[in-house]
Amino acid sequence: MTATTDGSAEGAGAGSESTPGAQGLPAGTGVGRARGPAAEPGRPPAPSRAGRAGPRAEYGPPGTPGPQGARSAPPAAEPGPLLPPAGRQGVATMPPEAKPAGPAAPDTGRGGGRARTADPSAGPGLDRTGRTTAAADLRRPPEGVRPGVYEAAARATRNLLERQDPEGWWKGDLETNVTMDAEDLLLRQFLGIRDEATTRAAALFIRGEQRDDGTWATFHGGPPELSATIEAYVALRLAGDAPDAPHMSRASAWIRAHGGIAAARVFTRIWLALFGWWNWDHLPELPPELVFLPSWVPLNIYDFGCWARQTIVPLTVVSALRPVLPAPFALDELHADARNPHPVTGLAPLTSWDGAFQRMDRALHVYRRFAPRRLRKAAMATAGRWIIERQENDGCWGGIQPPAVYSVIALHLLGYDLRHPVMRAGLESLDRFAVWREDGARMIEACQSPVWDTCLAAIALADAGLRPDHPALVKAADWMLGEEIVRTGDWAVRRPGLAPGGWAFEFHNDTYPDIDDTAEVVLALRRIKHPDPARVEAAIARGVSWNLGMQSRNGAWGAFDADNTSPFPNKLPFCDFGEVIDPPSADVTAHVVEMLAFEGRAGDARTRRGIAWLLAEQEPSGGWFGRWGTNYVYGTGSVVPALVAAGIAPGHPAIRRAVRWLESVQNEDGGWGEDQRSYKDPSWAGKGASTASQTAWALMALLSAGEREGKAVERGIAYLVETQREDGTWDEPYFTGTGFPWDFSINYHLYRQVFPLTALGRYLYGEPFSPAGEA
Repeated sequence: MTATTDGSAEGAGAGSESTPGAQGLPAGTGVGRARGPAAEPGRPPAPSRAGRAGPRAEYGPPGTPGPQGARSAPPAAEPGPLLPPAGRQGVATMPPEAKPAGPAAPDTGRGGGRARTADPSAGPGLDRTGRTTAAADLRRPPEGVRPGVYEAAARATRNLLERQDPEGWWKGDLETNVTMDAEDLLLRQFLGIRDEATTRAAALFIRGEQRDDGTWATFHGGPPELSATIEAYVALRLAGDAPDAPHMSRASAWIRAHGGIAAARVFTRIWLALFGWWNWDHLPELPPELVFLPSWVPLNIYDFGCWARQTIVPLTVVSALRPVLPAPFALDELHADARNPHPVTGLAPLTSWDGAFQRMDRALHVYRRFAPRRLRKAAMATAGRWIIERQENDGCWGGIQPPAVYSVIALHLLGYDLRHPVMRAGLESLDRFAVWREDGARMIEACQSPVWDTCLAAIALADAGLRPDHPALVKAADWMLGEEIVRTGDWAVRRPGLAPGGWAFEFHNDTYPDIDDTAEVVLALRRIKHPDPARVEAAIARGVSWNLGMQSRNGAWGAFDADNTSPFPNKLPFCDFGEVIDPPSADVTAHVVEMLAFEGRAGDARTRRGIAWLLAEQEPSGGWFGRWGTNYVYGTGSVVPALVAAGIAPGHPAIRRAVRWLESVQNEDGGWGEDQRSYKDPSWAGKGASTASQTAWALMALLSAGEREGKAVERGIAYLVETQREDGTWDEPYFTGTGFPWDFSINYHLYRQVFPLTALGRYLYGEPFSPAGEA
């Protein structure tokens, strides 16, 4: 790589084949590469995770995804230089043969409109192993059930069983936006490994997502987004699209009209600075000395949410070294004024938070010129060790793409060449985020969700009447038990005495188990009749203990950390994109409360504090804010079942307000929907095109509130039955998942399957079981 830097990496890097000796983390973190259980008196011993060592070779159902999740074997072609020879979803398959350049039609799985009404006479059938899913496996429907509901649930059950991996897990595609694909190409360009097949496939996907006005949005049906449009445009320039081509000239004209590169978010301008398209002096300073701040000092790295922390640490190295590669072309057409590409903006008042942090950033720019050389070198070396210590067994970082991308860049700048085992594993893990579509396009997932998808699928199947000892459920339980995390992670900085015992969201993310996933895995395991109940009980006991220990001081739960509520990180000029802290949320708290209730702990003082927090967080409208799903429909669909499970009567005023709100926002077609715009504009709350998953969330709340015979439930169930496809699935082009409210939206492709099935099952059979310890 030919790059210039205005910093120094002297002594901070590594030889090409030797890993620098990791000296561990700052005192108190308790994190390292070792895998092993922590002992605690009175707790079941944690199992060994030796069987999970090493990166996974395969990640998903055979073949590449097509419309509505259909799969076909990928055509043969020449692999790119870093593509592993695997053919499963989430692993880079051999790229298809080249297709002519030009705009491509969007994935047909994103088509709107109602599907054909499913044939109500089509009942249970065979799964792909030949097992029947009829009388022996499904509970009989109660008398007087609306025609077609049992059949719809049976078709959805059969489809979900067919999607299960032989190892026992489920995983749907995780669709976000084209910045993932653009940044993947920019990374390959920066490292000198961009190849024709990968570029062609990525460009095909990016073109297919372009809107008629030349822009790109960050969710289906959303408005144009400047940074996404800039990054997509640059990626297509790398792919050879001419700037005067009609689709490119429309994009550049829109970019200029909306402020140009200067108005883009910081992350976009960092990518451009790597190639000299933006000046590093006009970016916020991010000093690597941050890694030395103890955990009690404001703005230490543990004040940031885990996803931001994993991104910021490697970016401190990049910011210190300021690499610049020769640009393959100019981007003058993306400046609002090419004669003044870096317009000067004024400072906010000193008395405001923005003004204070802007002046602090100016001081850090001055500090950069005088930073003690030895201190800076030591800080970069410590950051490098911190990054390496958090690399997962499969080579990734945190199981998510953005931190992995920046970690690879930072380590390369510190002297790790591409043949180093750490780098090879990291690059191979990034290829596993690629999903190859039938038309030859290549979509990059920001993350993969097998643990989340598997526990939700198991809950859906069990609630829909699949017998609890069905082989598919037992196999899912076996896989989930094998995914339990029994080592300490970054969460121990705030909870140093807590023993581990949770589950992550991804295949490999032992450093950052997820409180939400842990609650849902416990709820799933409780529904399954496993041949080794003692093993299940021990895992559940550890998960419950860990979740209780992760309660924040206010009585609620965040997603990954306790008390991650500092007000300062979001004020930094650097943090202009998405949430960077992990405060407690209603949806996560609700899932934990629901789990504790079903574990017989509804009366526990900690559970009662969680309930009190939820009741206090109810919106005046009657709904609850949804942090990790869109939005008030998701929050309300999570909280109401949890409160009822914990003993709050359906007649409680909070439950009644929630019911009235859900009834008031039901669409004319009987479904529910909520647009991502509700995160920015309260007038959008509960409003949007009907979707299968959001309809299911509303139904789950109403059913738990005792509204089974109500008109709203009747219409909602009818919507699910009438819009189901003949193969047992539902169309859902809209994004109903949330990474960062408004800033980063997600379409979980399995949501459209698991949540409707759960709602249909609860309509048929009621709540799945009574809380543990009760009749």
